[in-house]
Amino acid sequence: MPFSFNEFAGTVLRLFAWLVLLTLLFVPLERWFGAQHAARPRREVLHNLAWYVISSLVPVVLLSAPLALLAVAAQHLVPAALTSWLQALPGAARIALAFVIGEIGFYWGHRLSHELPWLWRFHALHHSTEHLHFMANTRTHPVDMVVTRLCGLLPLYLLGLAGPSVAGTAAPALLLVLGTLWGFFIHSNVRWRLGPLEWLVTTPAFHHWHHTRNDHINRNYASTLPVLDRLFGTHYLPRHWPARYGTDTRVGDTLGAQLIDPLLGKKRKKTAGVG
Repeated sequence: MPFSFNEFAGTVLRLFAWLVLLTLLFVPLERWFGAQHAARPRREVLHNLAWYVISSLVPVVLLSAPLALLAVAAQHLVPAALTSWLQALPGAARIALAFVIGEIGFYWGHRLSHELPWLWRFHALHHSTEHLHFMANTRTHPVDMVVTRLCGLLPLYLLGLAGPSVAGTAAPALLLVLGTLWGFFIHSNVRWRLGPLEWLVTTPAFHHWHHTRNDHINRNYASTLPVLDRLFGTHYLPRHWPARYGTDTRVGDTLGAQLIDPLLGKKRKKTAGVG
């Protein structure tokens, strides 16, 4: 597809508009209801803005080809009877089923990024922030995001719940949009507890415990459905909040190191300078 300046400019404007809306929503909430008020380093703020752009643009490009191939392959791999049965379901039921199956895939993709060392190299960047806030949601290496999204989208294509048609793209698009928007909320620095709703949906308290540095680590992998952590034995949600955030895994100080080091399998010492 030839480069289109108008499309690129439109994408940049949409990213800027979303950033403004997210900032207007979450900055006051974090100031009024923050679980902690430590100032974030200026470098981290700049890096988060850069990762916001990178994580919004790069994974879409990297995923387009494999998803297109997967959609074509699924037509030959998925039994026609199963596809016909799923397509005969009411639209709402089909989307709900796709949402649950996709969330299960995301759960295991996320969990594997903690349990497999070669995936943790990329995922450690997301856990490197010691000041959890809404923009930490975008602090994700493109490889990490691509792997996790493939884990969530792969079963949808294989089961015929997603495909190249307009109707076939509705479920994965909805799954990704809702997951991304909810991700900003659960990463946000707000001291909210939602009572019985915490059994149904993930919350900031739930996900903050996923980012704890050294107390009950490797818990709470679900992005929206905490029942998955209860089902697979990784749920942890006490009444108090984590004392510290971050990871003991060393992550590069510069933006370039954060992007390149995981690809090379390198572990750098902390260095001064601006990424």
